[in-house]
Amino acid sequence: MREAAASVLLTVNGEAIRVKPGVTVAAAILTAGQTAFRTSVSNQPRGALCGMGVCMECRVTINGRAHQKSCQVPCAEGMVIDSE
Repeated sequence: MREAAASVLLTVNGEAIRVKPGVTVAAAILTAGQTAFRTSVSNQPRGALCGMGVCMECRVTINGRAHQKSCQVPCAEGMVIDSE
């Protein structure tokens, strides 16, 4: 049986970080020290609020695909995450 990886490497806004497998993208962004994931139409900072995909405040671009709910997506090796 193959053992699970101890960590996965991903890029958050140009910064390479390692997180444990299964961690959500929202948690990885917070681990990278960023609390604002995007800005609202009135230029106010937004971040993870509900943590269960209802509020849509934690949307980011993952591997070039915009408006992904970061609180719902588990991190994967080589993932590239961009917030506004």
